[in-house]
Amino acid sequence: VQLQASGGGLVQPGGSLRLSCAASGFTLDDYAIGWFRQAPGKEREGVSCISRGDGSTYYADSVKGRFTISRDNAKNTLYLQIYSLKPEDTAVYYCAADTLYSVCTLAAALYDYWGQGTQVTVSS
Repeated sequence: VQLQASGGGLVQPGGSLRLSCAASGFTLDDYAIGWFRQAPGKEREGVSCISRGDGSTYYADSVKGRFTISRDNAKNTLYLQIYSLKPEDTAVYYCAADTLYSVCTLAAALYDYWGQGTQVTVSS
């Protein structure tokens, strides 16, 4: 089981990015999956997730209206489209899979498999 996150980079405030998370060794649609981020000196926080099956989505209040999570089952890939980036969005972004529960949550402790992270830096 492997998750490979990519798509991070250096972006100016107000810019956009699309993060990708390619899954291998399992079918992404079989699990609840999510995006998390961790800024220096801060705890890892849940950003967004998508549930198994019906694909219901959840967002942290801090990113609602700016982040969109989606899943391409044909490509077995998870995406996070980010608009209107702010300096406080700077963090390492991780994707993760929860193999136990169908309905996703933003609680990192419930996720079993993690990707290696991709750095997003928002700065002028």
